[in-house]
Amino acid sequence: MSMETLEFVIYPDGRVQEKVTGIIGISCAEVTAAIEAQLGHVLHQEQTSEYFSQVIDQTAAATTQATYSEW
Repeated sequence: MSMETLEFVIYPDGRVQEKVTGIIGISCAEVTAAIEAQLGHVLHQEQTSEYFSQVIDQTAAATTQATYSEW
């Protein structure tokens, strides 16, 4: 599991740049929504490859079958 980070850069003119890493899929938008609402109007959003990734649940089931033969 990777570390989830939110990084904010505040420029002298008041603009705020937000960068999110380690959060897979659309849950990134859910995590940042409340913060963005408090910061003000969002001018631009650029999704990273992590945004478009999907969490894959791999469950492997192994079935064994033993046969007994009388020789």
